[in-house]
Formats: sequence, structure tokens, C-alpha cells
Amino acid sequence: MRCLIVDDEPLAHDIILRYMEDVPFLKLAGQCYRAAEALDFLSKHSVDLIFLDIRMPKLSGLELLRTLKHPPIVIITSAYEEHALESYDLDVCDYLLKPFRFERFLKAVNRALTQHTLQQPTPGTLPHAEPAPPAQIYIKSDKKLILLDLEAVHYLESLGNYVKIWEGATFLLTPRTLSSFEEQLPADAFIRIHKSFILHRKYVQYIQGNIIKLKNGKELPLGKNYKHVLKLLTNGYQ
Repeated sequence: MRCLIVDDEPLAHDIILRYMEDVPFLKLAGQCYRAAEALDFLSKHSVDLIFLDIRMPKLSGLELLRTLKHPPIVIITSAYEEHALESYDLDVCDYLLKPFRFERFLKAVNRALTQHTLQQPTPGTLPHAEPAPPAQIYIKSDKKLILLDLEAVHYLESLGNYVKIWEGATFLLTPRTLSSFEEQLPADAFIRIHKSFILHRKYVQYIQGNIIKLKNGKELPLGKNYKHVLKLLTNGYQ
């Protein structure tokens, strides 16, 4: 994805550039320190993603965004949280509150990649057809960025501010919360069954009481606040 950084603070540019070095699907297209400068750049160049600050001299980031008839994907990077609601009304992809860590940055750009992929036309796709959910996402594990094949994931297990991603008998440990995955994973395949577990429905073997047994023999609990997911797991059969 071709990225444009728009921020009046050089330090903000440095941080995003440093984070981008560790994300293989991001490529720098340009850097602007004023919104008016960005307008000129966008009139001459095509980009897929803008990292956009809000409070800038003369023209704010949100004012810039309102002038674009066909804006690219936008991730707001701001030190002020009071603009979040207004930003989402403009269909921004995510809102990063400065200072933000790499893990939060990675979550935002993964979301942008998913949105970008869904926007791309595929041969034979009918107009207005439902886009396919993402088949892969990047995660950080053991100081590496790993491209995760979602079809191979049996279930995810919360471990505080970390998540174990189980692929059969082995797992990857990533510094994220389970809720952040719940927002990103395809809802037709992954279902949260407990405050500590999300499973891939295709690996379910049977359900007995409050126990869900997977095809690899692992047994997971069905949380008392998640009884409603039984209909989703069984396609409505009870």
C-alpha cells in the first residue's frame, strides 16, 4: 500500500517511518508537513493510505479530508481524542491517539489492508457482490511480523494483554487483546465463545453442555454470557 504521511511534526513522521520499516505491505509515497501541501501532492499522485494529523496550521486534517471527493483510506494520528467522533463520521479507517505503540499501529494498518483488499475488483466479480473476508493478516510474534493464514487457526486464547493463536498443537504468542482480534477476524468463520476464547467454527467436532470439543481433541468452555452463539455454531439447530 502506497502511504502518505501528513503531519506538521517531524517527530511524528520519524515514528511512522520507523514503524513502516517493519510492515512489508507498506510503501512510502510521500511526506507533507501542511494540509495544503498534501492537497497539491494528492492532485498529482495516487496513494492508498494517508496517515493524517488533525491540528495543523491554516487547514486542519479534517478540513483537508472534507475537500477530497474520493479520499484514499485514512488513519488519523492525533494527540487529541475529542476529534474521534467527527473523524469516524468521515469514514476514517482508524484513529491512533499519540503516542501510540507499534502493536496499535499494526492493528490499524492491518485493518487498512483488509479494507484496501476488499476495495480491489476481482475478475468475474459481479457488481454489488459481497466482498470476501480476509484470508490472511499480519501479527507480531517473537519480534517478527508473521503473515497468518486464518484457515489454519483453530482457536485464540486470551492471556492478559497477549493472545495465543493456536494452529493445532502449536501456538504463536502476540501482544494484543482478544477483543482486537474479534473486531478484525471474519465473523462468518470465527466466533467468540468465552471471555478468553475465540474459535474457528470449522474445527468444532461436537458440543455437549457447556463444553465445545474441537477435532484435535481440545475442549473449550462455553461462557455463561455466550449461550447465544450456540445458534451460530449449529446454524440455528438446537
